[in-house]
Amino acid sequence: MLDPDISSPARRLPWPEGQKPLMLAPMQGLTNMALRAVLAGLGHPDVLFTEFVRVAPGRMPVFPGRQWSADCCEMLPLVVQLIGHDDRSLAIAAQSAQQAGARHINLNLGCPHGRMTSAAVGGNLLAQPERIAPMLAGLRKVVSGSFSVKLRAGYEDPTQIFSLLPMLEDAGVDFFILHPRTVLQGYDGQADHAITAAVAKRTCLPLIANGDIRKPADGCRLLEQTDIAGLMLGRGAIADPLLFERLRRRAPARPNRRQRAVLLRRYLTEVADRYAERFCGDTQVLGKLREILKLIDDPAFVQLIDKLKKCRKLSLFNALLAELE
Repeated sequence: MLDPDISSPARRLPWPEGQKPLMLAPMQGLTNMALRAVLAGLGHPDVLFTEFVRVAPGRMPVFPGRQWSADCCEMLPLVVQLIGHDDRSLAIAAQSAQQAGARHINLNLGCPHGRMTSAAVGGNLLAQPERIAPMLAGLRKVVSGSFSVKLRAGYEDPTQIFSLLPMLEDAGVDFFILHPRTVLQGYDGQADHAITAAVAKRTCLPLIANGDIRKPADGCRLLEQTDIAGLMLGRGAIADPLLFERLRRRAPARPNRRQRAVLLRRYLTEVADRYAERFCGDTQVLGKLREILKLIDDPAFVQLIDKLKKCRKLSLFNALLAELE
């Protein structure tokens, strides 16, 4: 069992009723089991997501038991995210994931990175909205726990989300996560949370806000001034693993340089240790660490980050971290 039974009696949710959850976003190539475990131990997100699992006819994923668990995050609710284009294959994959212990399933309708198969998947399905309703219906039929969707505001029109709301509600989706950019926009510009606020007022579904929440003030403003149900943190949490705790006001909103140095040393050391256990050799481990370093933008540590990115030996990487004060 991947998480305790905390579903709402009125709606199947991976968080307790009345809570405004802070979720760790699924980030392909980043939020693997090892990094989720470190972030769970440092920041204590309320809900975790897997990286998306690709689903295609003839290439069904295998879900071995406990493949998603890792030490300190074993008891946290874990949502398994699927991405694909074939209704039947997605439904079969959801059933397989549940048989392996998954309690919560999410469909990715937000990934902006083009076609990963011969057919549209992720955010590209928003360009073919007529295909989405059957997909949702098929998944809702087989998902016994919570069923959610993560999506962009639209394919090219950021107001498209308003026409999609009835589809989500009619399908019996338990909650959804909105990133208020378009698919064509990618990560350019700024996430428009005025759209988030307007959508929250127009739907009966719990809405989780995602996108450009990098500072405690950003998240607090959304929680206090809109009708959202919670927040999902991605790049902001990778850059600052205590962002969850800062939003809860259990860690300083504006840590001083020494506090940031201590956190950075601990964070990167723990990730490096777990990556050394999970991946093969210095080249692979350091390559994965560079993906994290790209998102750390603290101006006080620019020179150190640059040196860490250039490391070719894990021993040197760890030695540089040990000197950080």
